Formats: sequence, C-alpha cells, structure tokens
Amino acid sequence: MRNRAALSRAGVAPDRAPSSEADDPRIHVSLQGMRSLEAAARAISFLPNQPARSALQGRHRSRIRGRGLDFEELRDYLPGDDVRAIDWKVTARAGTPYVRVYTEERDRPTLIVVDQRMSMFYGTVHNTKAVTAAEFAAIVAHRVAKQGDRVGGVVFGDSKIDELRPGRGRAAVTRFLTSLERANHRLRADAPKMVPMPFNDVLEAVARLATRDHLVVLISDFDACDAVTERRLGAIAQHNDVVLGLVGDPSAETVPTTGQVTGSDGAKQALMDFADSKVRDGVAQVTASRLEQVIEWQKRMRLSVLPLTAAEDTLGQVVRLLGGRVR
Repeated sequence: MRNRAALSRAGVAPDRAPSSEADDPRIHVSLQGMRSLEAAARAISFLPNQPARSALQGRHRSRIRGRGLDFEELRDYLPGDDVRAIDWKVTARAGTPYVRVYTEERDRPTLIVVDQRMSMFYGTVHNTKAVTAAEFAAIVAHRVAKQGDRVGGVVFGDSKIDELRPGRGRAAVTRFLTSLERANHRLRADAPKMVPMPFNDVLEAVARLATRDHLVVLISDFDACDAVTERRLGAIAQHNDVVLGLVGDPSAETVPTTGQVTGSDGAKQALMDFADSKVRDGVAQVTASRLEQVIEWQKRMRLSVLPLTAAEDTLGQVVRLLGGRVR
C-alpha cells in the first residue's frame, strides 16, 4: 500500500494504521488540517515586544521592528501626553510645548518560505520534517492575516517553486495553503530521484518579492547551503526582518552506535552500518556543520532562529518557543 510505503520511506513507525487509503497526517498535510490551526494561531506573535520566554528574545535576537510609524501631525501638548513625544525644536520656536503624533503603519507584508524538498520527507518519531514545516507555515499565515497584514509565500520542492505575492485576507491564506498542500503531496515513497532545488535559487525568488520592510520567515532544514547562501540571505536581511525556522529530527542529533539503517531517496537505497565509526562520524559531521552554519548566521546577521523538531506536536512547540499559550 502506498501509505505504508510512505511511512517506511519517512522512517515513522506505523504505530497506528490509517482507516483508509487517505494519507496519514504525519506524512502529508491537508488543507483542512492546516485551516484547523487558525484559532490556536492567535497565541503567537512576531511583534518586537516578546515575552521573556520567547525565542525571539535573548542575546542574538532579531532586529524585528514590527510595523513602522507614520508621522501624522504636530499638536499642542496636553496633560497626560508622553513627554518623550515632545518636539523640542518646535517647542523652542513656538514658546509652548508641542508633541509629534504618529500612527502605526497599517500594513507589513509577510513572506513565508517553505521547504518541501525530499530532504524534508523524513521523520522518526512524530511527523516528517515536511509536515512540521507546513504546519508552522500555516500557523504563521493565520496569525499574520489575523493582525491585518498581507500574506504571501515561496513554496518549493525539488522540481517546482511557487511564488505568491503577498495578499490580504482569507483568500490569500487559502491560496498559500493550497500551494503548500500540493507541494507536500508531491513527496512520496516512489518519487523519482532528481537534483534538489538549489536553496540559492529560492533566495533569488525571495529577494524579488521581499524588496524591503517585509517579515520573511524561512522554514527549512537548510540542506545544501553554502557561502553564496549566506551572502544572499544577508542581502535580504539588510532591508527586511528575517526569522529562520530550523526543522530537525532527533535522529540527526543522536547517532546510534549499533545496528543498521536503510536510507532511501525514493529511487535508491543505501545500508548504513552504525557499528562502523566512519559512518557514525560522517552522519554526525553533516548534522553538526549545518547547525554551526545557522548559528553563525544568527550571530553575524542578528537573525532569529526558531529550532523546530519533527518529534513533537508543531503547535505546542511553536507556542512554547514564542512565549504564548493555547487556551
């Protein structure tokens, strides 16, 4: 059965059999499932005043500014006004105190970039990384739309990339989630082998859509990144707020010391013997170098990094990372 094959390909133990041929939610997302996250998404925020527990706080927190402020008018100072709003130059010329009044910008577009390549079609505990990435993207889309901002995205797999310019309202969210569902369902156990979509090509698309003053949320395992990736990411971060959702699986953090594991890319299989120290060291080195690379980006560009794991429920860990709570 195809669903059983997908479970095997993804590495998720088939502890419960699907009731029909419909896809297991740990393997593939559904539009209905992603829509169901809308109410709970109200618990999170990407605004600059984060709770102390939020992963967006801390030593290397992002320069997330939220919406900017538009100057509206100068007016006479009134009792109770914030003295920090006094325009001292105008006050000196006029001889009476004046304050500058600002209004919050009504819109800050958000671009959600979601990796659905075959490297994401893997998981050993709860979800595949692709499902965790898609669910996080859905949560972000719902929250951004709820606060009145425009939502767009770049959804990419190994062979196809969808560029969705930011739009407003439920229609824009549905368009984004539909594209995400399609990309996720292209991942399957019998998918033909192909050269993965270069991450640098994806960043080119991001740069075209997010010229400045966007919130850009990049969700990926950041496989196959290099020095060019860092330069392009840095250029995007110069004019936009950037959050990285780093999706991982616990099997990459704890390499077993015994046993054999069969890995597959959908077309070929390879037997890895973890009793061999060279095999263990090779797997550990790949994982460690990827993590070090993302941490270095965080330090150099002051990006925010949200470490997500496919081993847990997506909503629960996102709320925990951002300091919110689900009622």
